[in-house]
Amino acid sequence: MLTKLYAEIEQRKNEPKEGSYTTYLFEKGLDKILKKVGEETTEVVIAAKNENQELISETADLTYHLLVLLVEKGIPLSAIKEELEGRVGKISTTKDRSEITDL
Repeated sequence: MLTKLYAEIEQRKNEPKEGSYTTYLFEKGLDKILKKVGEETTEVVIAAKNENQELISETADLTYHLLVLLVEKGIPLSAIKEELEGRVGKISTTKDRSEITDL
């Protein structure tokens, strides 16, 4: 499904369609796309405290906007897949992770 959605977003960038939200994002540029990714990320965090269906919906919105960002930056979905595959089975400890202390 992600591959299909990525391809559709990529097509919309290459073949803009009037009235398309995806076309609108590409026309507005990177700053608008980044703003939407930030907004959707916040909505996912808030939704996680509520009902699962809301979290599912907001995660779908975030995923879509992340794919738009990847297309805008020219990063193929396969690069993300390769990065994740490289992490599978990797030994990691809590010492390897930065702790957020300024909340």
